[in-house]
Amino acid sequence: MDMEILKWFTKYDTYAKTKMSQVKQVGLLAAGCQPWNKDVCAASGDRFAYCATLAIYVYQLDHRYNEFKLRAIMSEHKKTITAISWCPHNPDMFASASADNLVIIWNVAEQKVVARLDSTKGMPASLSWCWNSGDAVAFVSHRGPLYIWTISGADSGVAVHKEAHSFLSDICLFRWHPRKKGKVVFGHTDGSLSIFQPGCKSQKHVLRPESLEGTDEEDPVTALEWDPLSTDYLLVANLHNGIRLVDSESLSCITTFSFPSAAASVQCLAWVPTAPGMFITGDSQVGVLRVWNVSKTTPIDNFKLKKTGFHALHVLNSPPKKKTFLAQSPTKNHHISSTSEAVPPPTLTQNQAFSLPPGHAVCCFMDGGVGLYDMGAKKWDFLRDLGHIETIFDCKFKPDDPNLLATASFDGTIKVWDINTLTAVYTSPGNEGVIYSLSWAPGDLNCIAGATSRNGGFIWDVKKGKMITRFNEHGKNGIFCISWSHKDSKRIATCSGDGFCIIRTIDGKILHKYKHPSAVFGCDWSQNNKDMIATGCEDKNVRVYYLATSSDQPLKVFTGHTAKVFHVRWSPLREGILCSGSDDGTVRIWDYTQDACINVLSGHTAPVRGLMWNTEIPYLLISGSWDYTIRVWDTRDGTCLDTVYDHGADVYGLTCHPNRPFTMASCSRDSTVRLWSLTPLISPLQINILADRPWEEIIGNTDRAMEPGAPPLLCGKVSRDIKQEVDKLSNNLRSKKLRWFSECLSPPGGSKNLWDLVAVLKGQDDSLLPQNYCKGIMHMRHLVRFKTSKAQELTTVKMSKFGGGIGAPSKEERLKEAAEIHLRLGQIQRYCELLVELGEWDKALSVAPGVSMKYWKKLMQRRASQLIEEENDDVIPYCIATGDVKKLVNFFTSRGQLKEALLVAQAACEGNIQSNHASVTAVSPTDGNNIEDYNELLHRVSAELAEWYFQDGRAVLAACCHLAVDNIEVSLHIVDLIH
Repeated sequence: MDMEILKWFTKYDTYAKTKMSQVKQVGLLAAGCQPWNKDVCAASGDRFAYCATLAIYVYQLDHRYNEFKLRAIMSEHKKTITAISWCPHNPDMFASASADNLVIIWNVAEQKVVARLDSTKGMPASLSWCWNSGDAVAFVSHRGPLYIWTISGADSGVAVHKEAHSFLSDICLFRWHPRKKGKVVFGHTDGSLSIFQPGCKSQKHVLRPESLEGTDEEDPVTALEWDPLSTDYLLVANLHNGIRLVDSESLSCITTFSFPSAAASVQCLAWVPTAPGMFITGDSQVGVLRVWNVSKTTPIDNFKLKKTGFHALHVLNSPPKKKTFLAQSPTKNHHISSTSEAVPPPTLTQNQAFSLPPGHAVCCFMDGGVGLYDMGAKKWDFLRDLGHIETIFDCKFKPDDPNLLATASFDGTIKVWDINTLTAVYTSPGNEGVIYSLSWAPGDLNCIAGATSRNGGFIWDVKKGKMITRFNEHGKNGIFCISWSHKDSKRIATCSGDGFCIIRTIDGKILHKYKHPSAVFGCDWSQNNKDMIATGCEDKNVRVYYLATSSDQPLKVFTGHTAKVFHVRWSPLREGILCSGSDDGTVRIWDYTQDACINVLSGHTAPVRGLMWNTEIPYLLISGSWDYTIRVWDTRDGTCLDTVYDHGADVYGLTCHPNRPFTMASCSRDSTVRLWSLTPLISPLQINILADRPWEEIIGNTDRAMEPGAPPLLCGKVSRDIKQEVDKLSNNLRSKKLRWFSECLSPPGGSKNLWDLVAVLKGQDDSLLPQNYCKGIMHMRHLVRFKTSKAQELTTVKMSKFGGGIGAPSKEERLKEAAEIHLRLGQIQRYCELLVELGEWDKALSVAPGVSMKYWKKLMQRRASQLIEEENDDVIPYCIATGDVKKLVNFFTSRGQLKEALLVAQAACEGNIQSNHASVTAVSPTDGNNIEDYNELLHRVSAELAEWYFQDGRAVLAACCHLAVDNIEVSLHIVDLIH
């Protein structure tokens, strides 16, 4: 078996070297949508796109699995993207504009630039394809003019709209009419509209909201869309004045729409193509999606989707097709793609005489969240709840947990991600300006130090979600790097534009202030000497300081770079070795003991920003650059082992976790975080481990590993710990060894699950399975048992006095989830009982026959008893269907409905009401289920009715009641009494 494995991996290794990149991308954290500009969301067919600040994300429906997947990231723009517009004639084409005076035409299918227009004579703030020309894009900035760029053909080039210029107020956005050629409307910051129609005298600055007439107040136009069913009608929203339907011909307001609250304001709107006359709006302050129809001045419905306000909305032209043959794809995380059952559309009151549209709305929120909401089913088809919306400058794994990764961004927040599910689990309060750098507290302290452009440094308590300390010693100068000591949790270093590297305790006491000739950009604590720190300076030099002395002078100054030094990193495996990355495009390796540069790594074509030593292979160094690449180096001879081009913009931060040393994370100006596997770089080692080769061929010391041409050897703490644990074992050595190395070498997600299943197959006691085993792929013999246990846990967990806390599922949500589990396990009776507890009787009764007809009847009787207690007329069909004549007659009698009771009793006597279900056992005569009982019931009701008439003074009618049921003697007795 070992030889077979060895042969296979040898073939695979040869193939990998010839066919595959050495570094493989294994995960991507997409950005959120920017809240800066208006038209940053667009959709066409089964695709939608949104903009982070510097990159465009395109998602497409995977019809096989019925979920939206990221298909492309476009990141050619170097400054803020201001608008995107999808071509109405070609679903593969869209246009984008940016603050660097650039317009780009993209082919989405081929993921490439088709055309570029530089120097647009002003920043294009709004952009739109010309509807009546397949290859023309219009753009405008500030107060005009409107430019029209014809991309191809005989008339290619840029033309100026002869009338659309010199507006009195800045343009927020503009829209071409979808059918009337050349008709265009502009919305302005002062709240006015300008409408141009071919052949008509141009109108400018018309249709201000009535509330603004005669004032200088501004109320910007936030949304503007032509009515798809009319050539003249226009839906317009102003931030404070709300929504109006306007006639562009008569320049009059047709309808003003009313909001439930005076505080509500509209940030965006969109027509729903699948529902004529229907449109949706997104509130600017809170995430309320409102559904409207033009024939009604108030909303049809309101959905509270998020706490933060909307920024952009777009409705997909054609709703996604529902898959018909595949089950839901497994283990998708709630925040990425909802797999919950569709919630039925809400019950509408009588005045809500409209059905909800079968539409899918792309929703972008002010916090960067992006989702696709199914309005008919009232559920998310897709939701990325949090995401950075700007450049990510730094990323670091949590020292005691390789599953948690923190990122620092230009958007003023730090976010913590679970890299197994690729979702954000924590986010800092924000509003910090730019956060350049972060550093986790050592160990399990659960705190992160951050360095900002304007607010100094801070310590954020992640679990409590609040800032607990601030450092202001650098004044208003930006802090470019912050570093928590690995060995001493009380010390933190910061580097600033003021030229100082300051060492302080976490409570703010200054220990050292190291003055540099100019700005200090980077610093790093030695992992081998707790009192050694290195810095990188704008003066092109690297300095090393020793904190155990009182001197403020460096021990060593390394010179050689020809431009500023940004980051420095000490080798974790080789004492006295450090590297530095510079704006000269090189990485230099320095030997502290030799006081010399021992290697220069050349290859990057732009400044180097990210630097990372591998914690197991002593010669392996990774760098990231403004040339968009990540390079992997063998520092023994300066060879570049691999160059990674996946990031479409500047690469800033690189990090790996000591416990998972061959999984690396990178961050970039493209607003993404990407995860990489470095294991293909050490495939000979993998083969040696699989083939159970001697330890000396797997683990070695740094001197052996650093010999030129030597095969890769593991030299770090993780591999030493594995060897130590294996050496302690008396049996099962190979299995344990393979498991521990697999978890060390594998990327996140799956490795532990795999080995848990291996243990199950080898007969391991179930009690030894880890707690999170049930969250992954379980062995078939555990599936039903664990899911049943999960359902029971959901129904029995006790709520605390104050509830489950923010974000915790409610009791109702837990019971619904438990019910769905029981249903899938075929436990129909338990499903029905939980639905009854939730008050969903009709759904429970509809499936109860699947248990038995006897159970169905008992459930019907329980429902009837409940309705009788409520004195609800809905009880009637339940009693009729179960043949419970006595209960129904008593119900009518108790309410004085004696004629109704008489009718039911007679129908039962004639055999029209009976329990005719074969599976239901006969019920005793006392329950009124035979003819004698029905007759007795009939006579009793008739007697009560007669008594009522008699007491009412209508004795003849009382006699008639007895006569009607052949009770002649009593009838005659009453007649005698009358006479």
